[in-house]
Amino acid sequence: MSIPQSAGGVIGSRDDLVAWIANGSKPREKWRIGTEHEKFVYSLKTRKPLPYEAAQPGEPSIRTLLKGMEGFGWQPFYEGANIIGLTQNGASLSLEPGGQFELSGAPLKSVHETCAEVMLHREQVREVCAAIGAGCLGVGFAPNWTLAEMPVMPKGRYGIMMNYMPKVGGYGRDMMFRTCTVQANLDFSSEADMVKKFRVGLALQPVTTALFANSPFREGRSSGFLSYRAHIWTDVDNARSGMLPFVFEDGMGFERYVDYALDVPMYFVYRDGKYIDVAGKSFRDFLERKIPEVKDITPMMSDWADHMTTIFPEVRLKSFLEVRGADGGQWRRICGLPALWAGLFYDDTALDAAWDMVKDWTVEERAAMRASVPLLAFKTPFRNTNVRELARQMLDIATHGLRRRAKMDHDGSSEEGFLQPLQELAHRGFTRAEELLESCSGEWRGDVNCVFDAYNFL
Repeated sequence: MSIPQSAGGVIGSRDDLVAWIANGSKPREKWRIGTEHEKFVYSLKTRKPLPYEAAQPGEPSIRTLLKGMEGFGWQPFYEGANIIGLTQNGASLSLEPGGQFELSGAPLKSVHETCAEVMLHREQVREVCAAIGAGCLGVGFAPNWTLAEMPVMPKGRYGIMMNYMPKVGGYGRDMMFRTCTVQANLDFSSEADMVKKFRVGLALQPVTTALFANSPFREGRSSGFLSYRAHIWTDVDNARSGMLPFVFEDGMGFERYVDYALDVPMYFVYRDGKYIDVAGKSFRDFLERKIPEVKDITPMMSDWADHMTTIFPEVRLKSFLEVRGADGGQWRRICGLPALWAGLFYDDTALDAAWDMVKDWTVEERAAMRASVPLLAFKTPFRNTNVRELARQMLDIATHGLRRRAKMDHDGSSEEGFLQPLQELAHRGFTRAEELLESCSGEWRGDVNCVFDAYNFL
């Protein structure tokens, strides 16, 4: 989740909100790739999540982790007296509600660059965690921690969300405190280009969930799902999440998305370092001064930017597109997500092929796939085939797209090499979640704690 946004002055009209998104349009030569990933941070000694403040001197904590990152030139961001994030060269480090540690990468020219950023981050986190006695776990859902065990980070927005979530869904607090994800951020050249990419991204998002399925455990045992994180998202808050059927309707564009976002319930308004609770009220009502708590506050573009970070569909539109829906995972697979979507989105032939693949899928078929993939992953049936075959087709399109894109590293290797771990999964039809379940029932003898050794990627 984001730190407070900055985005211009007073909102004059709805046109300003449309322009904020539309101004993200860029010529191809300025398209960039950003990668965001979260991981659970835990004590090597206790295998419990790190609290924000250590209970005893010398114990690891989130605060000491963040302070340690300052040693690499990261600039701290505070809420009151608490350091809650850091920034550097267009990238940021931030905290999810339960202390999940997130790198929001800078917009970079190639998958090579964004993966190098991820690997540098790993080395920095490894050094700090070694010094404080912490590890990092790469899975999509906390494997054996209860909700009651999860710490609460000292960020005002999270208190508001905690109170509101049970009113609108069954799994909101689980989403906040016990999930980790990976996402990629990509650009568009025009409104039409945005719409096409948005539609392809939404339709194929469940296939991506299957490729990255990596969260089979809940509270020390099998949850019955291969991506329990994805299952959670089916009942968090349907007013701000899901597959957005309207994106596939005639008339979809920047204005249509703004009208949707205007009616998504807000969580807060941020002023003078404080969060004002307006949960459940719409941004439209905020603009029209109909919310008593903030009727004397002038709506600013920064409020709109903040609000846009609190909308959680499977693909999110801001001044770029965010493709979401992948479980957190091992380091070598993190780079596969931006590679996959860059291959589909940043080559015209690939984008056309991906659209041809999904353009006749119905609303009902897309919804059914999304509902089934958390349980069945590759085995999810679709028409006369299954999601595994869709994944193989998707990867083939992306591979050729990256090959035509021809962005090489210093050794002359193209970006398509980052897809290899995903191709291996699709080829064998056996997810990482199923590997974990097999290990647990076999060599681990039912001890889910073994995941901390197998998936501590430091």
